[in-house]
Amino acid sequence: MKSTNLFKEDFLHYVWQQQYFDKTGLVTTQNKAVVVLKPGYYNTDAGPDFTNARLRIGSEEWNGSVEIHVFASDWEKHTHQNDPKYNQVVLHVVWDNDKPVHRADGSEIPTLALRGRVPLHLINTYQQFLTNRHEIPCRPFAPEVPSLIKTSMQERVRMERLDEKAGRVLALLAQTGNNWEETCYAWLLSNFGFKINQVGMQRLAALLPYAVLRRHQHHLPTLEALILGQAGFLNLDTPDEYVRPLQQEFKYLRHKYSLAPGLHRADWNFLRLRPANFPPVRLAQFAALLHQHVHLFSDLLAANSFKEWQAYFEAKPSAYWQNHVIPGQESTRAPKGMGKSSIDLLLINAVAPLLVAYGRYKNDEVYVDKAIALLEQLPPEDNRITRLYTDLDFYHKTAADSQALLQLNQHYCVPRQCLHCRIGNYILKQNPLAQ
Repeated sequence: MKSTNLFKEDFLHYVWQQQYFDKTGLVTTQNKAVVVLKPGYYNTDAGPDFTNARLRIGSEEWNGSVEIHVFASDWEKHTHQNDPKYNQVVLHVVWDNDKPVHRADGSEIPTLALRGRVPLHLINTYQQFLTNRHEIPCRPFAPEVPSLIKTSMQERVRMERLDEKAGRVLALLAQTGNNWEETCYAWLLSNFGFKINQVGMQRLAALLPYAVLRRHQHHLPTLEALILGQAGFLNLDTPDEYVRPLQQEFKYLRHKYSLAPGLHRADWNFLRLRPANFPPVRLAQFAALLHQHVHLFSDLLAANSFKEWQAYFEAKPSAYWQNHVIPGQESTRAPKGMGKSSIDLLLINAVAPLLVAYGRYKNDEVYVDKAIALLEQLPPEDNRITRLYTDLDFYHKTAADSQALLQLNQHYCVPRQCLHCRIGNYILKQNPLAQ
């Protein structure tokens, strides 16, 4: 290997787990023969890297853990000699054996050095993954990867992304005491901020209880007063005829419900946003959504077709928002309603994760299947990231594919997690020993 500073411990984890090294005349640094009967199970929790390994060292058979380091001296750098969990280690696998190491009781640990045993092709390919300047590390190798391998990885990361988002929904559910309606309210409101104003929407949801809004769901102006007031958009010195009663209503309701101090206009982002995406517009659209659905979550859950999910978000704000994008300021660029692209994004980022979260909560795959089916009916997203992959012939026909490519980029390609990627694994396996 050219340089150990290009070498990461996870590469040795991969080599050991896959047993991609020359086992001819395999001996410990104490010159005892080693036979790997079972490499063990990779441990993602605290403790040794592999557990329940079975090895023959010399004439004795051992069951225990395997710890892996680039340098043997890393054992002491990581203070394993003081940790009782590492007393179970029966083999220390290293790249360089620069120092004998011992357990807490002083006994020397059998050590296996892999330098010179790992195929050069495997090392060079791995180093190319780490050091090339492509955002997709395997870009030079991608043409030789079969479509089946790419597609199987996309299917895996698509589900990873859905479960990751569903996990955030379930965390929110725990905060609401397992109240799905309240969870749906907070989750949908945060997603109405899309990427630019999501934090502001999350803060607003925390400052404006859903229970308060539900008491006024049948009166749209009151909903607007509560939402726009708590968001900080009714603080006008010269309000127009529409805003003035909203100010009075909010002042009364804020006192009645002892609402916490709300947000301010400075808490919201307007820069580089089209008027249709301004926060007050989105909040007016959300007020209309609350007005239309007495039961937010139950109505969403009851939808069984793509058209029904689209219709769920087609609530129209009050007439005032036909020519305003900010309270008190007229505009000829005001939207007539929520656009199709905005609804598509809400279906992708809000509805699909909610369905998966509910499916996980109820242990019912029907809702997970509904979420996937929904994504497969939505058009693909077109952005800089997705284009990186379509240039390499990755499958990209629906929003389900887009979500997979975004997850692949964020969690595997950018952090260079090629060893944990089926595509990276396929490329690495194209060496004589691995085959």
